[in-house]
Amino acid sequence: MLQFPVISSVLSASKLGELLQQEYGLSKHTECTLFRTAMNHVYMVTDVDEKYVFRVYNFDWRTKTEIAEELRLLIYLSKNKASVSYPIADNTNEYIQELNAPEGKRFGVLFSFADGAKSARFNEETSFFIGQALAKVHESAQNFELKRVTYNESILLIDSIKRTQAFFKKETDEILFLKNLANFLQKEFAKIKNKEVRFGAVHLDVWFDNMHFNEDNKITFFDFDFCGNGWLCLDISYFLFQLYVTNPNEKDYEIKAESFLKGYESIIEISEEEKRILPLVCLGVMLYYISVQCDRFDTWTNIFLNEDHLKRFTGNLKRWIDYNKIKIQ
Repeated sequence: MLQFPVISSVLSASKLGELLQQEYGLSKHTECTLFRTAMNHVYMVTDVDEKYVFRVYNFDWRTKTEIAEELRLLIYLSKNKASVSYPIADNTNEYIQELNAPEGKRFGVLFSFADGAKSARFNEETSFFIGQALAKVHESAQNFELKRVTYNESILLIDSIKRTQAFFKKETDEILFLKNLANFLQKEFAKIKNKEVRFGAVHLDVWFDNMHFNEDNKITFFDFDFCGNGWLCLDISYFLFQLYVTNPNEKDYEIKAESFLKGYESIIEISEEEKRILPLVCLGVMLYYISVQCDRFDTWTNIFLNEDHLKRFTGNLKRWIDYNKIKIQ
């Protein structure tokens, strides 16, 4: 009987553990367990007292060059004392493992473990240190050019809305809202004074799920899978949006948002133009991310992506727009 083709597989954690022992010189006590399958598959690796994270990129998601560029950024940030999870080289000083999965060649990378744990319920003080840590990343990331996507108007607004509309097919109220929002943002993006907005390598997914903090409030960022070129304030704006969504009490949000911005500006000043566009640019990032969810339906988002999810998604955008008194014409 012919083997039936697959589009996504889950690689054996025990066999990956054996591979890591062989390729990285880890001990025979090494344990590898599947943590989660999402945009990429993540495995927790423990070798006695040492912890690591092994990420297996989904098939046909990132090219080897794109991954190498992500790792180049992380190595650069780590050398410049930014607090990030960094890649670990194997015995031959290679960072990327090629894995022959049933669906085709996939890539794997071993990362350092970020000390601490994640939580959506952090306090005002932690929010300050998150701002400081992000500013230190941006200190090094400014003017750092990646051979990866540039998050411009075309990527965030034009291409993304086409993918989302093609996936949902029907022109519901939510789709019409997103189309109108994309058109509005194109006009607003055209007004941005680019010379007054810092540009460089962005994380693009800075929120509680992609950072750990320990008891000493040391913040460590990880999962730079969406890194690319863009306005650095995209990261600031996106964090504020996610902070708003995860803190439904507006007073709590405002306290933490103010503390985060103070922490950031204790390291780097945010220009007046950047402050002006903070309420706007995260909306472009969110339009991009709903299109990614549509694009990856077959390997990840089919567990939650439907019209109800779209209604919740647009509901959060509308709340943010109302809160910031953005008038969409």
